[in-house]
This record gives sequence, structure tokens and C-alpha cells, in this order.
Amino acid sequence: MSTVLSVTGVSKTYATGFTALKPVDLDVRRGEIFALLGPNGAGKTTLISIICGIVRRSSGTVTVDGHDIDRDYRAARSTIGLVPQELTADSWETVYNAVAYSRGLFGKAPDAAHLEKVLRALSLWDKKDAKAITLSGGMKRRLLIAKALSHEPRVLFLDEPTAGVDVELRKDMWEMVRKLREDGVTIFLTTHYIEEAEEMADRVGVISKGEIILVEEKAELMRKLGKKQLMLELREPLAEIPEALEKYRLELAAGGTRLTYTYDIKAERPGIASLLRDLDALKIQFRDLDTQHSSLEQIFVGLLKNGAQA
Repeated sequence: MSTVLSVTGVSKTYATGFTALKPVDLDVRRGEIFALLGPNGAGKTTLISIICGIVRRSSGTVTVDGHDIDRDYRAARSTIGLVPQELTADSWETVYNAVAYSRGLFGKAPDAAHLEKVLRALSLWDKKDAKAITLSGGMKRRLLIAKALSHEPRVLFLDEPTAGVDVELRKDMWEMVRKLREDGVTIFLTTHYIEEAEEMADRVGVISKGEIILVEEKAELMRKLGKKQLMLELREPLAEIPEALEKYRLELAAGGTRLTYTYDIKAERPGIASLLRDLDALKIQFRDLDTQHSSLEQIFVGLLKNGAQA
């Protein structure tokens, strides 16, 4: 798969001396959904703002669809659609006119059919004659996306797109993003909602304190860094974990009736068979067992914790 966005050695240090972004190297593949995860203040918006030409970088180069954002700014910017984090759709213009105006800003000829397609896809067609300022928060978010799609970009940046959006609308927007990807649009998504990345992304990057600490295929990330838990429902409660079982670092819960064993799925010998033999030797019987894979959220928290300790 070819590269549509290439970021090389990009950093940002402000005049005050604060470094918002350490040198970043990142390639985004054409047609993928790439999710950049990080807590508030990690540098997600700074990176997007640099790529989109809103913030001047301190060092490095950026190319979008082969266009350098400095040497060929207009061509690079016309390839990009940006949905900012802040709700800025408060004009007295109608929804339709606001989207049409955004298309004109990029020098695109009027195309009523395209605008209707975008507005219908975002469930805004019925609101086309409504004033933007009268829309609900969720509808304003949809309008921002419609404006970003008005000039038919090939790369769409979504900066915290579902912040402040209810769960139902969030799922609708996930479906919309998938359809855009099917139409060939590359999606670059920043979020601190773990379930957003877990639901949609092909690849995941993690940024912390201005530094990208990991970029990995989502499935591979979960395979490499994930843990599994074996949960045993005991027939009789235990007052405490026997000394002979301490090496397994078990957790005792549910009034002493549940034992949880956490193990690394990469381990050659996860120790399950050994644990079950030791339980049998101690005459500790269980009525049921279950396994659970760690979520992307648990992996994310672990990565940030390890990064803080480094």
C-alpha cells in the first residue's frame, strides 16, 4: 500500500522554550484509517495543525499525496480536509450555503450533486436551509465534516471528532467514516476515546508528551502487548491465596470465590497447565473457568505508564 502522508523530523518549540512536539517521523498509508491516541496535551492537535499548514513547524518536512506543504502549499492543502476539535459552525449562513462556500474557497467549481451527496450522507439534507447557528452540537459537528468534505479531499483529518457527542451519534459517525474509507478517502483520526480507535482503526499510533512512542497495526499491537486473564470460579471460597500459589501472582475476588490469573499471550509456556495441577494438588476445585483478552485501553494505559517511567 502506497504512502499518502509522510512526516519526517517534524518538531515544534515555541518562543517560550516549550517543546510541544519532539521530532516525529510518520507515514500514513493511502486508504487506511490511522488513529493517533494520546491524552489531552500530548501533541495530537499540534501535529495535525502543522500538517494542515495552520501552525509553523520548527523543523522537518511534510508531504501530502506527493506535494510538499511548503513548496506546493495550494496543491497539498486542496488534498486535505480538516475537521477541527472546536465547534466553529456558529454562522448565520444556511447549512447548504456554508458547505458551498467552503468548496469555493478551494477553487472548486459549483457541484450541487456532490454537495447533496455529502449532506445526505451526514443526515443534514433536511437541515440544508437551517441557519448553522441554530443546529444542535451534534449537527454542528456533522456540518464541520460536510465543510471538510466539500472540496473532495483525499485525506481527511478528524481532530477529536466525537468530543461531546452522545453515544448514538458517535456510532453513526463511525459508520460514516467507514463509508468514506470505502470511497478511497484516507482518515487520520486523533482521539482519547480508546473505543474509537479499537472500533475503527487499521493502525494505531500512541503519542505522549509530544513524542510518538509507538505505531503498530491494531491487531498486531493487541497480539504483541496484550495480556490474557484466566478466571476461575471456585466451588468453595478461599480466605487467602495459599503460599504454594504465590508464584502465579493470582488475584482473589468476589468474596474469595474467584481467582484471576494474568499471563502473557506471547509466553512460550503461559503456566496454565502448571497452575491447574497445583490447584488440584491443593484440592482447590472450581466450577467454571473463562478467559478474557486485554482491551486496547489497558494496552494504552500500560504504554503511557511505561513511558512515564522511562
